[in-house]
Amino acid sequence: MKKRAPISDIMTKKVITLNHTDDLETAERIFKSKKIRHIPVVSGEKIIGMLSYTDLLRISFADAVDEDEENVDTVVYNMFTIEQVMAKNLTSVSSTTTIKEVAEILAKKEFHALPVVDNNKLVGIVTTTDLINYLLEQF
Repeated sequence: MKKRAPISDIMTKKVITLNHTDDLETAERIFKSKKIRHIPVVSGEKIIGMLSYTDLLRISFADAVDEDEENVDTVVYNMFTIEQVMAKNLTSVSSTTTIKEVAEILAKKEFHALPVVDNNKLVGIVTTTDLINYLLEQF
């Protein structure tokens, strides 16, 4: 295992994002079709928040029963905007932050994804799943 390996080695570089003007119905469709759990929310090139699938489940039990269902019940979603539901006070890391440092952050915090930001531009996302897969590759 490399001691100083940068997070850029394991982060997702082709990041799926939401615009802050998108609606929650769009967000749920993306979560389900791409089988992901975290989506950075941007305004232009600047990241302004992070929306998790859990955030959607907190406001609606509509689709908690069948995650494979592609249809979305939008009644509750029409009552909220992405900006009202997303996490706003984000912790982010740079692409040169070590995998070990990222693991320490995620182990101590209550979230499971970190945006990777260089020069105020979103360049990737790293999740606890990325870290677990990295560890599995080491054995």
